[in-house]
Amino acid sequence: MSTPFPFTAVVGQDDLRLALLLNAVSPAVGGVLVRGEKGTAKSTAVRALSALMPEVDVVPGCRFSCDPHSPDPGCPDGPHEPGAGVARPARMVELPVGASEDRLVGALDIERALAEGVKAFEPGLLADAHRGILYVDEVNLLHDHLVDLLLDAAAMGASYVEREGVSVRHASRFLLVGTMNPEEGELRPQLLDRFGLTVEVSASREPDQRVEVVRRRLAHDDDPAGFAARWADEEAAVRARIAAARELLPSVRLGDGALRQIAATCAAFEVDGMRADIVMARTATALAAWAGRTDVLAEDVRQAALLALPHRRRRNPFDAPGLDEDKLDETLEEFGGQDGDGGGDDDPDPGPDGPGGPGGQPEPDDAPPGDGDAAARPEAGEGGEPRPSGAGEQSPVRAAEPFRTKVLSVPGLGEGAAGRRSRARTEHGRTTGARRPRGALTKLHLAATVQAAAPHQRARGRSGRGLVVRRDDLRQATREGREGNLVLFVVDASGSMAARQRMGAVKGAVLSLLLDAYQRRDKVGLVTFRGAAADVALPPTSSVDAAAARLESLPTGGRTPLAAGLLRAHEVLRVERLRDPARRALVVVVTDGRATGGPEPVALARRAARLFAAEGVASVVVDCESGPVRLGLAGRLADELGGTAVTLDELRADAIAGLVRDVQGTRRAA
Repeated sequence: MSTPFPFTAVVGQDDLRLALLLNAVSPAVGGVLVRGEKGTAKSTAVRALSALMPEVDVVPGCRFSCDPHSPDPGCPDGPHEPGAGVARPARMVELPVGASEDRLVGALDIERALAEGVKAFEPGLLADAHRGILYVDEVNLLHDHLVDLLLDAAAMGASYVEREGVSVRHASRFLLVGTMNPEEGELRPQLLDRFGLTVEVSASREPDQRVEVVRRRLAHDDDPAGFAARWADEEAAVRARIAAARELLPSVRLGDGALRQIAATCAAFEVDGMRADIVMARTATALAAWAGRTDVLAEDVRQAALLALPHRRRRNPFDAPGLDEDKLDETLEEFGGQDGDGGGDDDPDPGPDGPGGPGGQPEPDDAPPGDGDAAARPEAGEGGEPRPSGAGEQSPVRAAEPFRTKVLSVPGLGEGAAGRRSRARTEHGRTTGARRPRGALTKLHLAATVQAAAPHQRARGRSGRGLVVRRDDLRQATREGREGNLVLFVVDASGSMAARQRMGAVKGAVLSLLLDAYQRRDKVGLVTFRGAAADVALPPTSSVDAAAARLESLPTGGRTPLAAGLLRAHEVLRVERLRDPARRALVVVVTDGRATGGPEPVALARRAARLFAAEGVASVVVDCESGPVRLGLAGRLADELGGTAVTLDELRADAIAGLVRDVQGTRRAA
């Protein structure tokens, strides 16, 4: 077994370490979501935390880690009599991105349940994680229905498995930790709200600190056991401090003054619902216990707000998480000190815990310098640098306000990743039929199973009322739901689109479609064409906010190489089809249909368009032509693509011309 990197040896990342420690002190805080770029010790810190968790007493032989002093009366392995147990380290269970529902919640033996009436249950990861840590790396890539199950269990403290009238319940209380790279896509706001705390992490720009990171990493890799031994005293000190804070936690007093500050802060930042207030209260209480105090002070409330509120203020994927600290300080000052507690000092002494007051870390020498420059500049050209303004080029235009768009869907029935756009065969949805299971049975079709078993009852010697069911009788339910698609935007940024009011409307339309793609769990890509060539401004990704940033910085001007844009898009689809063959594509061409530059630009554009039609790629052309005289070029382009043309006005969901428009292709998928 490999030796994990010590928690106290992690350099910097004070907010990350503090959030994890607060959840170790009080799991009721609700877990932590760690957001940040790759290579920032997210996974390292989470895996290291398990070594600091106090041991737990469990009932011997219980697969569900019941507490021997207060066993779960509904435990599937029970009932257990209260008594002595055995101590073991708290577990850290990792949930893989590709895990199935049965692996997460457990599985019932349907064959035995039908034939014998026995609840034969194989526990899942939620049972393994009970009274420990459940870690989900790349939680933003986890299927939505698994995230829902995961967060429901975390909220209720129990997991339920329901299959065809057979029900199993077991306790499942754990410290939930998720990590994600926002560049790979965001979680829905409803799911973000279910994590108690969120921390943004980034690599330090300070050379000395980066040197120390490398030095410690190399030392650990060369001699893991020896490196861990050098940090054993610091690890033991933090472990003891967690245990002491847990014992002190029930004695911490959350006064009316602190509660008033919490309520005023949540109201001032207009967070939805009451979960933020509750999480802030629990976090502030844990901060006080961590500092060895029995009273919650203003600095506890402030730190709790910085950890619990930023991710709850996002209204759409284009909003950057964050909190206005000046506004926070003004709110705390206005509502502080009204009953003698919760006010705190204006300039609290950092004390022995180092920077951050009561929330400081055991290693004050590792506090990261305040470079504060974590925001990346918008990228418009190669190498991430904005394109300089030159002849025939205009500066970027701001997008108009986004609006709700019509539903654009790919025809036919797919089998891609779960989503909300096009029809597909899925694990979840309405039942459409039955088939023999391929591999493990996951969704039983009860009527089809009974129908398959009925003709054989006499031959199987059936006696009495029970039904004799064999493995060959079981039938898997086939279901139809919705899938996510690859929505590839091909945007004309040439001079013919460069009128500022017009380009603002075009960007607003694309932004609206991006928001729709986010809500429908699509991947998106962005190809732009102008001047003499086409660029892949954004390769296919789940991060629609990255696409919005590229769109915002898009300049316009020059000729219209329509053929180059279509050919570049065709190449992007070809490569993506090799990577993810099950995900079907929807190409959205945003243009007025004009083609200029080079020999026979119109003929070249038509030939390029026919490539999409020949492969049956679903497409739609958003016609941006304006003015009293219209040439109808976008409509002709749509015909060549084998798709449909819509105007900017028709794209709105409240337009008169119907509520749903299916994208038509020359070849409809079966």
